[in-house]
Amino acid sequence: MLCVRSWRCIRPTLQQLAKARGISSSCIDPNIGLTTDQIEYRDAALNFAKTELAPYMQIWDLSEEFPIETIKKSAELGFGGLFVSPDYGGLSLPRHDGSVIFEALSQGCVTTASYITIHNMVNAMIDTFGTEDQRAKYCSELSTMEKLASYCLTEPGSGSDAAALVTKATTDGSKYIVNGSKAFISGAGVTDLLVVMLRTGGKGPKGVSALIIDTATPGISYGQKEKKIGWNNQPTCVVNFDDVEVPCENLLGAEGQGFNLAMHGLNGGRINIASCSLGAAQQCLEDVLHYTNDRKAFNQPLNANQHVQFKLAEMATELTTARLIVRQAAKSLDSKEPNAVALCAMCKLYATERLFKVCDDALQLHGGYGYLKSYPVQQFWRDSRVHRILEGTSEVMHMLVARDLLKHL
Repeated sequence: MLCVRSWRCIRPTLQQLAKARGISSSCIDPNIGLTTDQIEYRDAALNFAKTELAPYMQIWDLSEEFPIETIKKSAELGFGGLFVSPDYGGLSLPRHDGSVIFEALSQGCVTTASYITIHNMVNAMIDTFGTEDQRAKYCSELSTMEKLASYCLTEPGSGSDAAALVTKATTDGSKYIVNGSKAFISGAGVTDLLVVMLRTGGKGPKGVSALIIDTATPGISYGQKEKKIGWNNQPTCVVNFDDVEVPCENLLGAEGQGFNLAMHGLNGGRINIASCSLGAAQQCLEDVLHYTNDRKAFNQPLNANQHVQFKLAEMATELTTARLIVRQAAKSLDSKEPNAVALCAMCKLYATERLFKVCDDALQLHGGYGYLKSYPVQQFWRDSRVHRILEGTSEVMHMLVARDLLKHL
């Protein structure tokens, strides 16, 4: 794992690149407001994104290849355990720093960066709620990405109504017997470890527990890989459990605590996914700034047209506003503020909705070229669309924000 100081050598090259592209010190510079350490984290992540992700993003999309070796290579920079204790190979970073890193990674490939956020969510959940034995057994291997993880909450019959899940675990001596199915699981069929929310008690959230399950356990099978609009280089499918035996020592937290654990993980996950939308929109805006400068129509550059200028200004304003609210939500989660849940929901709602529109506007400004797969703007558009659905739909985010408002009356 590289220490922070070893990343400093990257900075001059990236700063020169940003200056050459006219981004450094502009109003959309992601470094605005960051500390020196945060800038170094971002530089390291952006360098990885530009050298290890961006050149292959479209190839992976077309071939639907899950770039396991590239993902594992990110662990050399500490990106497998961003929020995990150094005792278990992690960096123990605050959520604000993690947001900066995920945003930068997403400028290279939204899908790959998004999977890395999910892996980090699982690792952080085990580090936060696991026993010392569980942390020692799993977190170190997850932090080095020797093993990859998936988060299993959604089921074929329960998405937004997560507390209605029916996958069941019954005790049999020193083990649980698990039966049921999980749907839309990122990395399924390839990852090594699952954190699974399932029912050990009665109906409702208090009957839900969480188990850590090794995917090599007999009785686990997978449905066919889903064909998706975006996120194509990340496998997604149903995970089936048929009398899967799991040691009771693999219970994460206490029985009946699983729903709260799942929601705790999602608070950070919402910041992470919003950050990935930031990266997509940042790259789309950078690309369209240069496209509208180079493209000629009616004997002048596109950006000489006032309508185009106003559209670019709107896009820049939405991007910067979203970045501010995402970083504020991350700070609130770091400081455990009482309104952190609502702010995490608010940041995901605003960022994923408004920044998808930024990607859409960038595609529109590219004209017909934006609709060609040889231009990356369409992939950022496709890959960021699902951010309005996963980790809690925009509709659920509205509910959470409204609930926070009304409870104070």
